[in-house]
Amino acid sequence: MDLRNIAIIAHVDHGKTTLVDELLKQSGAFRANQAVAERAMDSNDLERERGITILAKCTSLEWKGKRINIVDTPGHADFGGEVERILSMVDGVVLLVDAAEGPMPQTKFVTSKALALGLRPIVVLNKVDKPDAEPDRALNEVFDLFANLEADDDQLDFPHLYASGRSGWCDAELDGPRKNLDALFNLIVRHVPPPRQVKHQDEPFSMLATTLSADPFVGRILTGRVETGRLKVGATVQALTRHGQKIEQFRVTKISAFRGLAPQDIEEAQAGDIVSLAGMSKATVADTICALAVEEPLQAKPIDPPTITVTFGINDSPLAGKDGKKVQSRVIRERLLKEAESNVAIRVTDTPGGEAFEVAGRGELQMGVLIENMRREGFELSISRPQVLLRDIDGVTHEPIEEATIDVDDEYSGAVIEKITGTRKGELVEMKPAGAGKTRIIAHVPSRGLIGYHGEFLTDTRGTGVLNRVFRSWAPHKGPIPGRRQGVLISMENGVSVAYALWKLEDRGKFFIGAQEPVYTGMIIGEHSRDNDLEVNPLKGKQLTNVRASGTDEAVRLTTPVTLTLEQAIAYIDDDELVEVTPNAIRLRKRFLDPHERKRHAKAAV
Repeated sequence: MDLRNIAIIAHVDHGKTTLVDELLKQSGAFRANQAVAERAMDSNDLERERGITILAKCTSLEWKGKRINIVDTPGHADFGGEVERILSMVDGVVLLVDAAEGPMPQTKFVTSKALALGLRPIVVLNKVDKPDAEPDRALNEVFDLFANLEADDDQLDFPHLYASGRSGWCDAELDGPRKNLDALFNLIVRHVPPPRQVKHQDEPFSMLATTLSADPFVGRILTGRVETGRLKVGATVQALTRHGQKIEQFRVTKISAFRGLAPQDIEEAQAGDIVSLAGMSKATVADTICALAVEEPLQAKPIDPPTITVTFGINDSPLAGKDGKKVQSRVIRERLLKEAESNVAIRVTDTPGGEAFEVAGRGELQMGVLIENMRREGFELSISRPQVLLRDIDGVTHEPIEEATIDVDDEYSGAVIEKITGTRKGELVEMKPAGAGKTRIIAHVPSRGLIGYHGEFLTDTRGTGVLNRVFRSWAPHKGPIPGRRQGVLISMENGVSVAYALWKLEDRGKFFIGAQEPVYTGMIIGEHSRDNDLEVNPLKGKQLTNVRASGTDEAVRLTTPVTLTLEQAIAYIDDDELVEVTPNAIRLRKRFLDPHERKRHAKAAV
């Protein structure tokens, strides 16, 4: 069958997954009466809750006798490890751009990877039926983006279409008939070349492993594109590292290819197709699976290095073990190493003492997703504040710089620029109008300056601002960046919080806990209104007396506590604090719970 392999790339929330849903429906991959969830490709619980794609996924459909393999890729730079590997499996990309927003930072990130591989994109201007859509402006910005990314003449001469993924239509003209997605199907078949691998059917089998998953029945499953030859179930093959060392020899127990949303078992894999293999016990991502006669491994894409590191430790608070079942350091270590095996953008190293592990990755969102997955699996953890990884280049310390693109209402732009370029050591690159009453600010900011900034940013813009960031380069260290301005309220007792005590303390700051919640000595229960830490007693009840006159008893009405999400909690803490994460709770605490020990360590640090 004639084959096409494509990836759909776009910024977060520009409509990739919704468009793939419509492509599947209109190609007949679903039965007319089949119940299919909205955003069928976002199958992971976290993806559905957050409305973002985290894991790249494959699907396949047939169109007029041709098979089109489609990969839905993550749009967020934190999951760039996924994007880089996936793009090496395809021969063309569909770049989806929101007609109102235009190209955004993550669009730039993913597109640069695609252009570097020599892929010729098809540009689809999506959401053209939005009231604020400006498709002509968005198209010009896409062309400028390609030119800035040093696209060659073939790539600059890209075909473009106008679409509304949600309404299920795509046309070559803005005022076209708006009936279906036929224009996109036909353009993919015409513009994307068939896999070059098809010419190598008669050579020995080889395939580069791109993603790793596990099945409780068949064990490890590696997915990738067959580069040369054919492979039948039951054949014996070998796995080579990227340096050519043999890892193992094994018998292929299962081959499956994507047909619609569900993988389907097939008897033989052919060059050019994207398939999953089972039977190996050690082979992993970036290894070459090949016939025994092959000696040279396939070239694996180098992955951009991690930029931040977070310490994962055991939960040693007084409430440890109450919620989760997985609390030992051995179990945490096994889980982190398993994650590092399938996610090549993550590095795990042991710390002295073996009670904690340094996990290096791309960004706070990637770390937040990993921690959230672990807490749902029953783990209890203590998490440190993210630290930026530094590099020594020619004897000078360099730090990662990110490009921040900020869309804000005009009235808040001054406050945002002051924070970004002042305290956070950023550099303003561009500032331009972005529609009615909106300003777009582009700045280059040290990664350190953006840790913990998002909450402050939402406060400064009254929740209306949108901040996107993507790794740009390494640059010489910019000097100290001040941390959190406010101190914290620390519990001085163990027990259960009392409404009366919290009510009496409300003038001292805002609370992260409500009444009748378990607290312990050293736990952070709120933010102090001043810049120093303050120990308070949230257990102190009202002294009872014999007086029963009217007006003696005041009604206790507590202000609603501030609830921090996992990412907000990790970004909020200081270097001497930790986030305690359990399946049912997220608590903040001091690293040293005993007040005397805290003072001793604070003196030693000065």
